[in-house]
Amino acid sequence: MDYPKKDKYNAADLEQIIRILRDPEKGCPWDKVQTHQSIRKNFVEETYEALEAIDKEDPHLLQEELGDVMMQVMLHSQMEAEQGHFTFEDVCDGVCRKLIFRHPHIFAGAGDNTGLNSWQALKDKEKGRVTLRDELESVPATLPALMYCEKNQKRAQRFWDQPAQKADALKELARQIEKLGRESEAEEYGRALFLLVQAARLDGVCAEEALEKYTRKFARQEIEKSEKP
Repeated sequence: MDYPKKDKYNAADLEQIIRILRDPEKGCPWDKVQTHQSIRKNFVEETYEALEAIDKEDPHLLQEELGDVMMQVMLHSQMEAEQGHFTFEDVCDGVCRKLIFRHPHIFAGAGDNTGLNSWQALKDKEKGRVTLRDELESVPATLPALMYCEKNQKRAQRFWDQPAQKADALKELARQIEKLGRESEAEEYGRALFLLVQAARLDGVCAEEALEKYTRKFARQEIEKSEKP
């Protein structure tokens, strides 16, 4: 099957190409049999590759990786379109409405701006989150562990009577680390990590990013040591 040659392709072309690849009869043998679950890992990998391009500050690589992420979005949207659930256009419509609603200070007449002057407050209203259960159960359990921990802490903190203090978190962490010498159960290590994330968060440090950067530093140092004559 031929596809028109163009000087510049756009999102509509990508959507059409994905439709062709997914065609039950004439489509690509691999693409047409994929499901949300079968390419779930691909979505994660493409996202992390885009993050790596950001960290490398490589605009050409980032352009390519963002294209791969967009392809994943198109594939999942096409799968739902085939089931009659929603289309890529519906996805675009939804995110546009969300952005307009959450920025009443930018878009005149967008949403209810009475007493809702923060992104989080507008998001909670939009999602119908009222109780602590609403907040915590809406945190995606598929997030990396440190991010999942930090997000749960942030959500829960809004319901605490007293604001959390870094000094208190560090004291509790020290007590927990001492306990590890006596009790080496996985849950005790989990609590120590939880408290460390809390202390970092209260100090304005993202535990996920901090661990990632230090691990990269560790890897570089180990490689350098191994390659020394």
